[in-house]
Amino acid sequence: MQRARQMWACVERYHQLCYWAPEVRETGSAVGLRGFWMSYFATRAAPLGPVPASVVEALFFYYAPARVRRAIPDAWMYSSPAAVLAARYEGMDAALRRELGELVDGEKVRRCVDVVRAACDATDPVGRVLFAGWASLEWPEDPHLALWHGCTLLREYRSGCHLIALAAAGLGGCESVVSQVAVDEAPQAWIEEEAGWTESEAAEAYESLQARGWVGADGWATQAGRAGRAEVEAMTDRLDGAHWAAIGDAAADALLADMAPINALLPKDDQIDWRELYPANDA
Repeated sequence: MQRARQMWACVERYHQLCYWAPEVRETGSAVGLRGFWMSYFATRAAPLGPVPASVVEALFFYYAPARVRRAIPDAWMYSSPAAVLAARYEGMDAALRRELGELVDGEKVRRCVDVVRAACDATDPVGRVLFAGWASLEWPEDPHLALWHGCTLLREYRSGCHLIALAAAGLGGCESVVSQVAVDEAPQAWIEEEAGWTESEAAEAYESLQARGWVGADGWATQAGRAGRAEVEAMTDRLDGAHWAAIGDAAADALLADMAPINALLPKDDQIDWRELYPANDA
């Protein structure tokens, strides 16, 4: 496994609790957010300010514009970016304390913060807009929250790298999801249920990818499609690798070792563990 991909899995597992913890949903609702998707888009984009739907669509183009527009800009009428961020950290404080128990104030968490912060300091923010927004915020003082903040920065950094790679490959939003499913690296449910694309939009994406030679008549990726998706992932890893190289293998391996027992306490991740969480794609 590429170092960048290995480290992404590590920080992603700690970050992703924010989407599933009931405490986070409760604090978000308390400041006016309505429903899962409004919370999802508003909380990820909040460091950028009350941006319009078009900006969120550009940064989250994996998701159908219609799904974004049902949440943004309404979120900024019900709440404010500052209130949303405060609620997110409040919810994560409670959620991490509940999930981690005695580990929450342990030495492992403190060591992880030091490594994650060094990795964040070694990044180049150019082109990674969500990362830059989160990086503009103050680091929390509590170690377990500082670790979540740092993991969020590194996760959003990689998401920016992936966006660059998908754009370089000439893939639109729906094509990005469909092509990932076509190489059996994502569940079929992501196209409509997760990302919000309609059946007709998905059909158009399949037709476009077939015309390009990436997908066959059976809906599965061709050799060209598999190679194209492999290059997207390889470019993502290349773009996401410099800061991990900068801190060195010893620090990266130490982070993996310290994070392993911490992450083992957290819920499954729907990206990394999707084969365990979703039905198998139809052959």
